[in-house]
Amino acid sequence: MAEPSTAAIYRRLVAAQVRSQASYRASFALDLLSNVVFLGADLLTVLVVFGRVPVLAGFSLTDTLLVFGLSSLGFSLADLAVGNIDRMQRHVRTGLLDAVLIRPLGVLWQLLVLDVGVRRLGRVCSAVVVLVIAVRLAQVPATPANLLLLVVTPVAGAVFFSAVFVATATVAFWWVDSGELSAALTYGGRDFTSYPMTVYGGWFRHVLAFGLGFGFVAYYPALILLDRPDPLGAPSWLGWCGPVLAAVAAVLAGLVWRTGVRHYRSTGS
Repeated sequence: MAEPSTAAIYRRLVAAQVRSQASYRASFALDLLSNVVFLGADLLTVLVVFGRVPVLAGFSLTDTLLVFGLSSLGFSLADLAVGNIDRMQRHVRTGLLDAVLIRPLGVLWQLLVLDVGVRRLGRVCSAVVVLVIAVRLAQVPATPANLLLLVVTPVAGAVFFSAVFVATATVAFWWVDSGELSAALTYGGRDFTSYPMTVYGGWFRHVLAFGLGFGFVAYYPALILLDRPDPLGAPSWLGWCGPVLAAVAAVLAGLVWRTGVRHYRSTGS
């Protein structure tokens, strides 16, 4: 009998995780609902802000909803695919990482399939709904270029946020209690990209938007979709740079991860 391929092994592990989570139907349904509520709470924050001011840093509610929708869908896809890697500190502390290292499979892929976040599908679906509504409210023209950008931007955002998840989780190889740092960059980055960059100022905007690349996740693509120039004076072609930035971020995250694995020393747990 032929041995199953590596891909077949991962498929079986993912299928087992899905069956395991779906077997407790009430709990699974509540998990799905809670993820919808979480996105709803973020959306409510935007609505509350615009309940007090008609325009925020030069952007209306419909403009901001488009930025929010692009950012939320990209982050939700990344959270669904690799979000459980933010438990890296626990894996190191409990010794689970040591057990994974001696198995003949990729370390990162094993950790990702250990707890596939099927329950996060609720957040992805609600993010799609928010983005579709935002596109309709902003009256984005249905040109081929705009439709392509609406597909490419969330995918590139998902790759970018996945790279951030993996790169920040790698810090746990050297600093076990690095959870707050990881959360600050992943969830903080999501919050940063949910609003137009003109909301932020000074060094904070330059570091997160250009130094770390968060400005290319949603803000610049949204400017193209809204057919408006950048109030900060940047050229419009920056809106198409998201996939390039995401590819660079993925390569860097992979290098950081491999370096961490090579230099990892067991905690002895």
